[in-house]
Amino acid sequence: MENVLRPLIVIGGSVVLTLLVGWIADLLLRRADQRHPQVKLWGLLRRCRLPLQFVMCVALLRGSYDQAEIGADHSAGIGQTLNLVLIGSAAWLMVRIATAIVESSYSRYAHAHRDPARVRRVRTQVTLIQRVVSAIVGVVAVAAMLLTFPAMRAAGASLLASAGILGIVAGVAAQSTLSNMFAGLQIAFGDMVRLGDTVVVNGEWGTVDEITLTFLTVRTWDERRFTMPVSYFTSQPFENWSRGGVQMTGTVFFHLDHSAPVEEMRNKLRDILRECPAWDGRDYGLAVTDSTPSTMEVRALVTAKDADDVWTVRVTVREQMLRWLTVHHPYALPRVNTADAILPPGTAGSNGTETHRPRTTTRGRVTEPPRTGRG
Repeated sequence: MENVLRPLIVIGGSVVLTLLVGWIADLLLRRADQRHPQVKLWGLLRRCRLPLQFVMCVALLRGSYDQAEIGADHSAGIGQTLNLVLIGSAAWLMVRIATAIVESSYSRYAHAHRDPARVRRVRTQVTLIQRVVSAIVGVVAVAAMLLTFPAMRAAGASLLASAGILGIVAGVAAQSTLSNMFAGLQIAFGDMVRLGDTVVVNGEWGTVDEITLTFLTVRTWDERRFTMPVSYFTSQPFENWSRGGVQMTGTVFFHLDHSAPVEEMRNKLRDILRECPAWDGRDYGLAVTDSTPSTMEVRALVTAKDADDVWTVRVTVREQMLRWLTVHHPYALPRVNTADAILPPGTAGSNGTETHRPRTTTRGRVTEPPRTGRG
């Protein structure tokens, strides 16, 4: 009977005590969150309940396992397994706590500052810091697990003796990866590009969707994803439309006939923008910027609060202005002038006489002068 009750008391007591402590911790955190709703840390720490219970349960089992007298022949293996699980669950708990602290700090900063550019910069930095901390905790946890094996401790001296050569070999082999990691830190704290920035890379316009230590993802307007190493942004030029503010100025070009009513087009542009919700009302304009022998170039200038809205304003102005010109001023649209070739004076025709026969157009009919010459 004792052989049955003792394991039941040890295992059951560990589980019940773990659940009780987890419930009390969650209750205290919930009350603290209700009393201080402006502090997000208490609510975020409630996510740590599961890893906390896991750590407590494994720790209690590891400490009281010898008293349970279960599987005495395999006590060493079971103890080693509990050690590994305890280290892994402790690393899980530390990552959750660090994530809660980082997210709470970012939430407090975002609530206190209204500048979107600064908020995106801090968001990029805390995201990379969180991933660096998670990576460090993971590496330390794996190292601690390996050191629990006696063979690994015995091999430590030989590993340290060859650390210099291995470090050189690893540095050469992982040169690209290391450069990307340092480039990621440079982007995070150098404020070159941030999450949510509108960029143009390789002729593609998109928004920075994800930044890690090794790669960066740009989401285009048609929902495609461009993934490229972060070292590209530290070594190649690119356009950042969100740098220094998200307000933008856009242009729309029209190629029209020289008789186009420019003044009326200015008035129509004003009417179109007044009915366009994406226009921010800062500025607009229309001017003739170039001319050719057959057409002239007219540029419409519009403004918007960000890159998405400036695109909407541009396509709206282009569509409605062309429709208005087609209906009310069709003569303003570009035309292609054609004419028959005219032989230069003194050139002989097929019958040996000089030929000079210009063609004239009258109300859509083509007429020719009467033929002159011999015969």
